[in-house]
Amino acid sequence: MKTTTTPLLLLGALLFVSCNGKSDKTTTDQEIITNERNVETTTAESTASSNVPASEKIDLNNKGVGPVKELTLDELDQALAQKGEEIYKNMCTACHKPDKKFIGPAPKGILDRRSPEWVMNMILSPETMLEQDPLAKELLKEFNGAPMANQNLTEQEARAVLEYFRTL
Repeated sequence: MKTTTTPLLLLGALLFVSCNGKSDKTTTDQEIITNERNVETTTAESTASSNVPASEKIDLNNKGVGPVKELTLDELDQALAQKGEEIYKNMCTACHKPDKKFIGPAPKGILDRRSPEWVMNMILSPETMLEQDPLAKELLKEFNGAPMANQNLTEQEARAVLEYFRTL
């Protein structure tokens, strides 16, 4: 018993001494900058991960990452919206229901929460958005890691789907 206790006590003492938090090393400027960045990142992450689900957050300034940099919505184009509804029914309803959460978020009211550019970029380039856009990453977590499939729509087809979203 004595031979087992002595090594354990020594190991415990070594751990206590090595983990006491004191250090003779002085902090360098580079370490301070790195720590400041970590604090900024942590603050941004904690702000982003508030109690509001990503699907309900409002961010109309984020344009997303993708080919669409600027988009101005004019008067509703009913013919384009009808074409968008057809595309949506054929390509999107396996994962999205117009007015309720399903595998993915509901598009109803999406333009009250997201910029048109963000919506277009999510439709056209979901892989890039999920890799680089913080809000898209949050949505991926909220919807159990189910990534949005790239349906390879043209920009005109995506624009038609966006116009349909305006009618919901």
